[in-house]
Amino acid sequence: MLEDETGTILHVPPKAGELPERLKRMCEFANGGATKVFIPPAVRAIILHFWLAYDHPFVDGNGRTARALFYWAMARQGFWLCEYISISRIIKKARASYSRAFLYTETDDNDLTYFILYQARVLLQAIHDLQEYLKRKAAEVREAEELVSQARALRQDLNPRQLALLNHALKNPATRYTIESHQRSHGVSYETARSDLLNLRDARILTQKKSGRAFVFDAPQDLRARLTKPA
Repeated sequence: MLEDETGTILHVPPKAGELPERLKRMCEFANGGATKVFIPPAVRAIILHFWLAYDHPFVDGNGRTARALFYWAMARQGFWLCEYISISRIIKKARASYSRAFLYTETDDNDLTYFILYQARVLLQAIHDLQEYLKRKAAEVREAEELVSQARALRQDLNPRQLALLNHALKNPATRYTIESHQRSHGVSYETARSDLLNLRDARILTQKKSGRAFVFDAPQDLRARLTKPA
């Protein structure tokens, strides 16, 4: 049962006896069948989102499953960028708009135009947010690179993993890093992670100490000053 913020019932799902046939038809539609006309992949994914959320076949998790189905349909059609966007965050910020899109569709003879237009706006907003995020991250990397270029104490270029750690350390002084955490963050071998951190220690970007039986690496509070300090 779909409700709005006030608890008003917006949608009563189909009867349980109808679900097996409806889910079978949904699966056929998801795999490109059940239609005689071309449906743009993004529109097909949006329809699948609505379809599963409308049928509400599960006791819990229908919304999450509907969004996962949307992502799956987009990725299956080659829209790889959808792996990096979040529609859930946008829907959560304006839950009333999501509920109204359902309500308008159901009260107008199940005209999906309302939900398709709503979800298209959500998708565009998610892409815009991703682009803004990438701009910020690119600016942060450039800042780190500029600081590194000013640091005459550095005797070597830093690889992308080390630049990412440096950027994080600049924004989070006194952060502690371990070989294992660096290894997990970048999906590299233990030896590669160890080499990265030891090189950063040698460049005086990190300090090394022992904690128990393991070595840890700390970002000094004066890291920015160290990088910009004249030789």
